[in-house]
Amino acid sequence: MIDGAFARWLADRAGQALIEVRAELGFADAGALKAAGDKTSHELIRAELAKWRPADAVLSEEDADSRQVGGVDPAGRLTAERVWIIDPLDGTREFSEAGRSDWAVHVALWARDAPTSHGLVAAAVGLPAQHRVLATDQPPPYPPMTLAAATGAGERTIRLAASRSRPPAFLTELAADVGAELVPMGSAGAKIAAVVTGEVDAYIHAGGQYEWDSAAPVAVATATGLHASRIDGSALKYNGTDPRLPDLLVCRKDLANRLLAALQRHSVA
Repeated sequence: MIDGAFARWLADRAGQALIEVRAELGFADAGALKAAGDKTSHELIRAELAKWRPADAVLSEEDADSRQVGGVDPAGRLTAERVWIIDPLDGTREFSEAGRSDWAVHVALWARDAPTSHGLVAAAVGLPAQHRVLATDQPPPYPPMTLAAATGAGERTIRLAASRSRPPAFLTELAADVGAELVPMGSAGAKIAAVVTGEVDAYIHAGGQYEWDSAAPVAVATATGLHASRIDGSALKYNGTDPRLPDLLVCRKDLANRLLAALQRHSVA
């Protein structure tokens, strides 16, 4: 199975397992549900990668050493030719709340010889509660303008996906500057997926993320033809010595220059 199709299959399998965990445990104990979801998805993905891609290195949020920086590299990922960057359950808070569908499974592959600037060559974002997987093997079409943009009077309103719990402090001022509407959503994967599908026009984040928070959705977004960069306009890079990747912008290409200019006025990197 080629890598893109494998990523899609793996994200779907993990997503179905998470749906089963939700059904089995229910929502009475949010902490137990979060822990069970993380563990189930992580162990499933790890087992399948060991079986089908045993020569590849892995960077998963749930690995004990995932946040280590510098010369410490027990997984050998810094010298590996191929590294799977995994978030087994992106959006544990939303996963633990009944009725919420804005959580995701991230599966991405970084390759040393990648032709892309970010180094990502295959990826899938599973949205199990939305019954869909977005992946690079069959990239979604470039998104249409949002309904608000298409039907609004005068200059179209930009819709910005925003964290429902931890939005960047500057985002309200930036939205006012560019005439944007903030749309609260859960996980990073769900937000970028919403840009990919055209439900919103952009997602801006600053203030703390790791590579696994954005690798898979960024790969899908760029395969679709969207803009993805750091908030200063520089390229996103993955499989770095430091796995922290604290900020990003994903948006329609026609909005990139406008939003990057606004970010220079309002953001604190």
